[in-house]
Amino acid sequence: GSKLKPATSINVRHILCEKYSKSQSALTKLQEGAKFDDVAREFSEDKARQGGSLGWKVRGSLDPTFEKAAYELEPSTTSSPKYVEVKTGFGYHIIMVEGRK
Repeated sequence: GSKLKPATSINVRHILCEKYSKSQSALTKLQEGAKFDDVAREFSEDKARQGGSLGWKVRGSLDPTFEKAAYELEPSTTSSPKYVEVKTGFGYHIIMVEGRK
């Protein structure tokens, strides 16, 4: 189970790829130690491209699948990210969370 305290908002970044193969290329880069924001700039098709930052999002404001995964993630840094992959109607997301409150 998760040790995270309940949060009502998260500071979240993502990498969004329409194609599975592209999301796998992005994951490979992350696994090789690339910074999350650099990979987002290179691979993400979301035009909010400041390194994939979506900023602070309150609970209920995101796609439910995306949100469930994001709220279960431990916060991490772009240089040492903890991330999760989900698929929504938008495509394949790789999500990381920088803060919770």
